[in-house]
Amino acid sequence: MTQRMTDRFAKLAEENRPAFVTYFMGGDPDYDSSLAIMKGLPAAGADIIELGMPFSDPMADGPSIQAAGLRSLKGGHNLPKCFEMVRAFREDDNETPIVVMGYYNPIYQYGPEKFLDDAKEAGIDGMIVVDLPPEMDEELCIPALAKGLNFIRLATPTTDEKRLPKVLSNTSGFVYYVSITGITGAAAPEPDQVAASVAHIKAKTDLPICVGFGVRTAEQASAIGRAADGVVVGSAIVSAIADSLDDGQASATTVSSALDIVSSIAEGVRSARD
Repeated sequence: MTQRMTDRFAKLAEENRPAFVTYFMGGDPDYDSSLAIMKGLPAAGADIIELGMPFSDPMADGPSIQAAGLRSLKGGHNLPKCFEMVRAFREDDNETPIVVMGYYNPIYQYGPEKFLDDAKEAGIDGMIVVDLPPEMDEELCIPALAKGLNFIRLATPTTDEKRLPKVLSNTSGFVYYVSITGITGAAAPEPDQVAASVAHIKAKTDLPICVGFGVRTAEQASAIGRAADGVVVGSAIVSAIADSLDDGQASATTVSSALDIVSSIAEGVRSARD
C-alpha cells in the first residue's frame, strides 16, 4: 500500500467509519470543470478519489459513464491531461489517495513503463484496470507494485472459491468488490448479500474491502458501509454532472451539482456505523 493509502485507512479505522470513494470521469465535461470538481471532492466528503481515464470502448461501464467518457474524449482529454489534473490537485492536497480507473488499451498505447513512471511522478497512488486479469500480471500489475503503486483488483458475485485466491494475489491498496453482476449503475445492491460476500472475502485477505456498482443514494451507502471498509460511488456523480449540462457544455451549476451529491451521500457513509 502507498503511504497515503495506508494513512487514510488507518485514520478511518480510528474514526470507525468506512471510506467514501468517489469516481468521476477526468475531463468531463471539460478540463477546468473536471479539475474544479476534483479539488472540491475532499471537502465534500470524499476520502479516496477514483479518476476515470476515458476510453472509447468501456465495456464494464453503464450508459452514464460511457457518455461521460465520450464527452471527455470529444473535448480532447487523454492520459497526459489526467496526469496534469493530478499534479494540479497535488499542489493543494498531498494526503487524499488518488486511484486512476480505466482500460488497458490507452495505457498500452501510451507505453506501460512510461505510464507507471508518469503516474508515480504525478502523485497517483494506484490503479484499477478492469480488463487486465491476474493471468496478465506481468504486463502491468507486477511492474506497478515494483514501483510502489497499488494495483487494485475487482472481485464480483461470480468470483468463485477457485478464482478468488488468484484475484487476491498481487492485489494491494484495497479490494474492489463489485456488488452486482452487470455494468455500472445498472441496479441497486442488496445489503445482506453484500455483507455476506464482504465477510467471505475478508476471511481470505487483510486488505480493506470497498464496495461499488449501483450505490446511488445516502441510504444505500449507509447500508453498504455497515459491512464494507469503503463505499464507492460513481454513476450518481457522473449523472449529476450530465444533468447540469447546457447543450453538452458545462453550466454555472455543473461543479456544485457534482459536489452536492457527494456531500449528500457522504452523510450516509458517515452514519453507517452510528
